[in-house]
Amino acid sequence: MPLDVSAGPARVRLLTRAGCHLCEDARAVVAQVCAEVGEAYEEVDLDAAAADDPALLRRYTDEVPVTFVDGAQHAYWRVDPARLRTALLRTRA
Repeated sequence: MPLDVSAGPARVRLLTRAGCHLCEDARAVVAQVCAEVGEAYEEVDLDAAAADDPALLRRYTDEVPVTFVDGAQHAYWRVDPARLRTALLRTRA
């Protein structure tokens, strides 16, 4: 069964790859913003998830890191903290 990276218990999901410097930057921004607004986030390793769902690797291989908010793709490559904060506060209200 394919992995749905956009769905999960946390409002924010971050799709990453090992050794990706942009992923490290995105992780720091996501962690900081989520802590500020009191939201949880989950991280999904693309390579590990692709073992069960090769289409996932084909879809996102050039876009990592990819950020999802409330199941919808929010950003890729870079995460703007103000934009993420606004999305989390707007959808929570």
